[in-house]
Amino acid sequence: MPTLRIAIVGAGPAGIYAADILLREAHGHDVSIDLFEQLPAPYGLVRYGVAPDHPRIKGIVNALRDVLDRGVVRLFGNVRFGEDITLDDLKKHYNAVVFSTGAIKDADLDVPGVDLEGSYGAAEFVSWFDGHPDVPRTWPLTAESVAVIGVGNVALDVSRILAKHADDLLPTEIPANVYEGLKASPVTDVHVFGRRGPAQVKFTPLELRELGEVRDVDMIVYDEDFDHDEASKTAIATNKQVMVINRVLEQWRTRETGQASRRLHLHFYAKPTEFVGDEHGNLTAIRYERTRPNGEGGVEGTGEIREIPVQAAYRAVGYFGSPLPGLPFDERHGVIPNHEGQVLDDDNQQIPGVYATGWIKRGPVGLIGHTKSDAMETVQHIVNDQASWWTPEDPSEGAIPALLRERGVQYTDLDGWHNLDTHELALGAAEGRERIKVVPRDEMIDVSLGRVDAPTN
Repeated sequence: MPTLRIAIVGAGPAGIYAADILLREAHGHDVSIDLFEQLPAPYGLVRYGVAPDHPRIKGIVNALRDVLDRGVVRLFGNVRFGEDITLDDLKKHYNAVVFSTGAIKDADLDVPGVDLEGSYGAAEFVSWFDGHPDVPRTWPLTAESVAVIGVGNVALDVSRILAKHADDLLPTEIPANVYEGLKASPVTDVHVFGRRGPAQVKFTPLELRELGEVRDVDMIVYDEDFDHDEASKTAIATNKQVMVINRVLEQWRTRETGQASRRLHLHFYAKPTEFVGDEHGNLTAIRYERTRPNGEGGVEGTGEIREIPVQAAYRAVGYFGSPLPGLPFDERHGVIPNHEGQVLDDDNQQIPGVYATGWIKRGPVGLIGHTKSDAMETVQHIVNDQASWWTPEDPSEGAIPALLRERGVQYTDLDGWHNLDTHELALGAAEGRERIKVVPRDEMIDVSLGRVDAPTN
């Protein structure tokens, strides 16, 4: 039986799902898969892009773990594509490569003043509170009044983490430095801005319900935002998700407020027009224009300008992919150009042996579970493209570890991840918690490679 050697760059859900599907779908081949991950730990977005108080969503890790723990797929962590290993290297050792590197940067927001001190990208903040090793250990949480721009799930995650009392996050895997930062935060008000109406929001009912369950935080909605036009009424009547969201918001309209120490305000029909700053370049307010339905499913400006004082703002208007060395890149959409996962060159021709899946393939839309069907599409093309697979010079499984050792790369493997996983669980158990993440990259590597003694209770 011929061997099919596949490299997958990116060990988040998209990459692991692709590996799982390849093992099941590549009939007639002995499939050998290596996962390359720039971080010392796998699971990507699940570990570093989902708020720590979302244990139900993080349950998806169990399915991902099952794929890795079969022992069929090899993991090479702490390996940077383009630095530690290149596309030319992969061509020498594999039949094809799948890129599943996701989208981790913030999309741009074209609003005057967006670069003022106190204006932050939501993606970077999420990386901080999730303990990503490549962001600073501290975060400037000094604002009493904060703005969040956007009405998607990331905006709600950011808003909830900002408004929630730090002690209520202790049962989660929140890193110690994040807890200390949030504990010292003086925040009293979080203002969420969306340019369209409550029937056009992008977040899910689950996220919204969880927001309303946060202790000692009043949910503030404004009656002027609920004069629904016909399009909104139709959406509420015909779309179950919109119907549930509307029901939750309507319940909040009747809630008694004024007793909580913190408030979370939802401003609909509010299009930010300027981040206002002082003479020192510090953010002092968000200026926005009231909008209204335009009768065609969108909104139009009313000309009415309002302003709310804030000292910090988080832009949660979407993620954006990053280019990879040696690969084409669509600067407009933030993806690798492709046809159903087959990577295309500048002339729109398929590049043999090169594929993409996940957000770097289709853009940052959809939930984590959507990457399964996405990976299936890509895998089908890999299987059908046998005539254009690479012919590797050295497909032996020992070639990659030898290459990385020769280059002095301190890579981590699946056993190393098990070491880190066990270590973090032990750190949590010592404090009566499920897990405490190790944050510094060098410490993650040391634990993975067995250089650190396990913690004791």
